[in-house]
This record gives sequence, C-alpha cells and structure tokens, in this order.
Amino acid sequence: MFVSLVLLWICMSFFVLCLKCQRPKNFPPGPPPLPILGNLLSLSLDNPMRDFERLRKCYGNVYSLFIGPKPAVVINGVQAMKEAMVTKAADFAGRPQDIFVSDLTQKGLVLADYSASWKEHRRFALMTMRNFGLGKQSMEQRILGEIEYTVRTLEKSIGATLSPQVMFHNAASNIICQVLFGARYDYDDNFIKVVVQCFKENSKIANGPWAMLYDSAPMIRNLPLPFMKAFKNIETCKKLATRLIAEHKETRVPEQPRDFLDCYLDELDKRGASDDGSSFCEDRLIMSVLDLHFAGTDTTSNTLLTGFLYLMTYPYIQERCQQEIDQVLEKKDHASYDDRHNMPYMQAVIHEVQRIANTVPLSVYHCTTNDTELRGYFLPKGTLIIQNLHSVLTEEGQWKFPHEFNPGNFLNDRGEFVKPEAFMPFSAGPRMCLGEGLARMELFLIMVTLLRKFRFMWPEDVGQPDYTPVYGVTLSPKPYRMRVQLRATLQSSLTQEEQ
Repeated sequence: MFVSLVLLWICMSFFVLCLKCQRPKNFPPGPPPLPILGNLLSLSLDNPMRDFERLRKCYGNVYSLFIGPKPAVVINGVQAMKEAMVTKAADFAGRPQDIFVSDLTQKGLVLADYSASWKEHRRFALMTMRNFGLGKQSMEQRILGEIEYTVRTLEKSIGATLSPQVMFHNAASNIICQVLFGARYDYDDNFIKVVVQCFKENSKIANGPWAMLYDSAPMIRNLPLPFMKAFKNIETCKKLATRLIAEHKETRVPEQPRDFLDCYLDELDKRGASDDGSSFCEDRLIMSVLDLHFAGTDTTSNTLLTGFLYLMTYPYIQERCQQEIDQVLEKKDHASYDDRHNMPYMQAVIHEVQRIANTVPLSVYHCTTNDTELRGYFLPKGTLIIQNLHSVLTEEGQWKFPHEFNPGNFLNDRGEFVKPEAFMPFSAGPRMCLGEGLARMELFLIMVTLLRKFRFMWPEDVGQPDYTPVYGVTLSPKPYRMRVQLRATLQSSLTQEEQ
C-alpha cells in the first residue's frame, strides 16, 4: 500500500511538472522541454552562444526555451531587439526577481526591478556621476592619472613579456573607485584583492550548473550546496563596503561631497527627517556601490584585453592607429577625449574592439512588466527575457564584415567614422548600461595613450593566438602574454640599423 502511494505521488508530481513546462498560447516556438530540467541539457555550460545561434536558425529571431520549469524568450537581431527594448521599452524593462543573480545582489542597482524606486536610484546615480566629471575634463584627469601607473608597469617589462590581465583590471577598478570612494588603491591593497576575488568566484558560480539548479529547484536553496559560497562572498564585500561608509561618516563635511558615497549620505540626511518611506538607505547604498564597481571594472578591462590581443596580432592595424595618433597629437603632452573627433580610424578600431569583445553577450536578463506582444507573439507578464546581443553584433546584412575583426565596419567610403544602428554593446532602452560614457572615455584615453608610447607584439615563443573567449557573466579573452617595446627606442634602433 505504501509503495503504491509513493508511486502515485511520483506520477502526480511528474504530471504537474510536465504541465508547468507547457508553453502559453501563441508563445514563441522553441525546443521541447524535459520535466524539471526544461532545455538545460540543450545548452552547453562552457559557452551556450553556439546553441543560441543554432536555435535561432531553427526557430527564428524570437524563440523560447525553458530554464528549468521557467519559460524564457530569447530575442535576436536588430529589429526584434529595437521593438522590445526601445519601442516597447516599459514592457520589457523588468528584472526577474526569483533567480540566483537577483537573490545574490538583493537591493542593488543593476538587477533591481523596474519601479519608481529603481528609477529614482538610476537618476541619482547618473546625476552624481556627471557631477563628478563624467564627460568632463576632471574625469579625463582621473583616467590619465591612473594610466601613469599602467605606463610604469609596462616600462618595467620592456624587453620581456608580461600578462596584462591584472594590469588592466586594476586600472579600470581604480578609475571607478575614485568616483565611488574618492580614492585609488595600491594594486596589492587588501580591499581590491578581496573584492576582485569574490566577484571572480561569483561570476563562475553564476554561470555554472549550481546556479541553474538554484533557479530550477527552489526547494534546495537553503541546503549547504556550492552556490552558498557566492552568498558568503557577497557578505564579505558588504562588510568591506560598510567599513568604507563608516570612514566616510567620520571624515565627511555635509553638503561638500567628495565622491558617490558622500553624495548618497547627503541624500540620506535630506530625506531622513521628512521621508519615512524613502527607498534610500544604507543597505541599498552598499549593494549599489558594489554593483557599480563590478560593472565599471569587468567589462572595461575585458574590452581592453580583447583590444590589445587583436592589435598585437594585426600589426598593420596597430601601425595605422599610431600614425593617426602621431599626426593628431603631434607635440601635445597627452590625449584629450575631444581628440576622438579627429581620429576616425582610431574610433573605428575601438568600436570594432567593442563589437568583437561583446563582453556581455546575453546582456542582463530582463522580464516583462505587463502582458505584451513581440513580433506577433504573446508574452505574459513576468516572462524572462534574454537579449542575445551577439546576434545583433554579428548580424548578416548589418555589417560589412560581420565575422571578422575589421575597422571597416565603422568607416564609410570616405574614411569617415560611422556607427551602424546594430552597434549596441551596452544594450538599449531605459536599462542600458549607465556607465557607457565612462567606459568610452576610458577606452579611448587608455588605448591612445598606450599606443602612442609603446609597440605591442605577440611573443614568438607562445604559439598561435587563440581568439576563443572564456564564457562567463562577461566574456573575456583566454589569458595571454604580450611583448612591449618603447616606440622611441624602436625608432632609434631602426635608424641605427639604416646607418
């Protein structure tokens, strides 16, 4: 009797799970799901991008799949992306709240759901970053000041090889730290090392099978499984951020902010006596600065790593950049962000690097805020939305050379810089990356400054370059080494050889 009841329970559970994996009426088509697992077995964990492209060819630019028992819609191609993220922006601006990454970041800025509170915090973040120099000369000086440390690192490696991963990561981290915390940190500082390590580990966990199991089977979330390490890492980072806030409270002068933290504390003072229901609070501040630090570090450093990988292995492109840089800057002490208007080829190269790097290929997951339609399909409120930005950045018909590294993708017949509508590495619509302006300034000033001073070469003794990226929350190139030579030294040696 007992065995029969157990078997009956198993069958009923199986039947309920099967029902949960049914697509709603007029929902986008997709592969048939398995109970509990959905379509997880159809996706490669090390790099699902090939699987997304295969499914796109089979089901079209708008198709669905199941992440465990939850249906998700994958959007591909420029036209479908624009309809969802721009034309129907409010309908697609939500964030899924019952998945691993949203539970991990809790009250952060990037993964906060679409609401009046989120709008208020995004508006505050944008205003504060502008007040601290975003798009202004003061931000240029912060970036150029950090580049000096990068130059010193490279100068120590003249005649040898070095691995640039840590160097670029530290540079990007310190630039955003100056905005957030009003300070830069030595590259061996405990704060930087611990935060970077925690986010690296969390990126791996968020992209791995344990995060998928967390999303698919809520009943296991409180068990001592490997995904718990990510929550411990967040607590470690929160303690470090709390310490910084305490230090700011002791040293700040109200209404004379030095950085993002001071501005937020001023805002708390203003709201404290008059707004009991305010969404501004210290918990939100902690997660917001951690969000901004990660977003402002990882994507920029990975784009720089991709850029110099290709510049080393396409030396004629590197040389043409340097010729343009020399011509425009001439006797100037350093580059200015305004110089980009006179460097169409350099602009084209930087944008092509961003296109190829495609650092966040699936963007950050969205969800629908209302019942809505897309390309004739019905999407219920709360549907998980996956933006396949890779499909846009390599779409046939949108690019002259969609599948190769070629700055010609951003140059017209007269050699002028142009930006196709399919260029959207920062996504689009109200949820597009709020650090876009800072990232573009960093990429231009760092690449121009380093290319003006150094020649970067692929070491002869390390074999052929491997352009296959490492898949994670962000894409990054496989670790590599570079050989560096001072351009002045190089020119001098060539002159002596000619004599």
